[in-house]
Amino acid sequence: MKLSRTIRAACVAAAAGALVATAAIPARAVEVTIGYLGRQDPPREPLSFVEPILEDEGIQGAQLGLKDNATTGRLLGQDFKLDEAIVPEDGDPAAAAREMLGRGVRLIVSDLPAQALLAVADLPEAGDALILNARARDDSLRRDQCRANVLHTIPSRAMLADALGQYLVFKRWTRWFLVEGPGEGDKKLAEAIRRTAKRYNTRIVVDKPWTFEVGNRRTDSGAVNERDAIQGFTQVDDYDILIVADEEDQFGEYLVHRTARPRPVGGTQGLVPTAWSRVTENWGATQLQRRFERQAGRSMTERDHTAWLAVRTIGEAATRTNSADPKTIEGFIRSPDFALGGFKGQPLSFRPWDGQMRQPILLVNPRMLVSVSPQEGFLHQVTELDSLGDDRPETRCRF
Repeated sequence: MKLSRTIRAACVAAAAGALVATAAIPARAVEVTIGYLGRQDPPREPLSFVEPILEDEGIQGAQLGLKDNATTGRLLGQDFKLDEAIVPEDGDPAAAAREMLGRGVRLIVSDLPAQALLAVADLPEAGDALILNARARDDSLRRDQCRANVLHTIPSRAMLADALGQYLVFKRWTRWFLVEGPGEGDKKLAEAIRRTAKRYNTRIVVDKPWTFEVGNRRTDSGAVNERDAIQGFTQVDDYDILIVADEEDQFGEYLVHRTARPRPVGGTQGLVPTAWSRVTENWGATQLQRRFERQAGRSMTERDHTAWLAVRTIGEAATRTNSADPKTIEGFIRSPDFALGGFKGQPLSFRPWDGQMRQPILLVNPRMLVSVSPQEGFLHQVTELDSLGDDRPETRCRF
């Protein structure tokens, strides 16, 4: 009899527990739709056969972010969906965005260059949307061309230049030889490096444009021609490091180990500041790298990582607020309570004055993580992460 009462009590408790658990799980999952807007640009031809030609950068990171969102979303009855729109090279991203917005999507990840991003952000239909820029580095997007409906998960060129500059000051390599490439991005990066030199009171002792036409390196005499041309190009006053601005990877690698003086190379080649690299294994990054490789069959690039960050930003806010409402999600992302784990050693958040995501910048060479900025000693009254890029008193952004 006593045993029977015990069994009955246990059954009642189990039934009650099942009832509570059932009540805690929504009868129907709430859907959170994230737009992904990209353009199918021609893949960049790598300088070396060692590197693969990538045709799926960005979207692979977004898809992994969606899987990670779903892991916690299932516990709260949230179902995450990626609404993908990748237009052809000659397509109109603004038209694709208009269709996406017409479907009611208000949380959009942009994998677009700066001008296309601005065209999307300025659509009347996008006024109440939140666009997360995962590709365009342009400092102008955080300054005089900033938009109130745009946040940035990719670091600006100013952040990258400051990250490299802090390390060079830490090493006391304060005399710089700057080589500026012919591309538009090269010129913008070179300008960011000049700004950093003034900010940290270093000297650009030589500032030269790259004018040498590289020959066919795969011919028998190619290496000799490059050696001799670069020997002459780098016969300049003494310096501590050569900083190269070559975002298209057209010539910078030729400078490594070929300079007239035995000096290191940094910038877009050599010692590179970046948001992400395959070489990083710290802070749990290895597990993210492996999950990405299982999905994509290749290594995660910076563009993949910033798209992953954008999708995860929305997922984290939806989880923390337990809401699918775009305005509720956006409000939490912009609040001081938002913090995202990005496998970079510190929680990531957004600056209220220009929409830039605060994040450490990795300094890497082709096989090793060399350092991480902000560097020790570069202090800030709020967070040391705000020592990279434009601080609040320096901003030209007016929403």
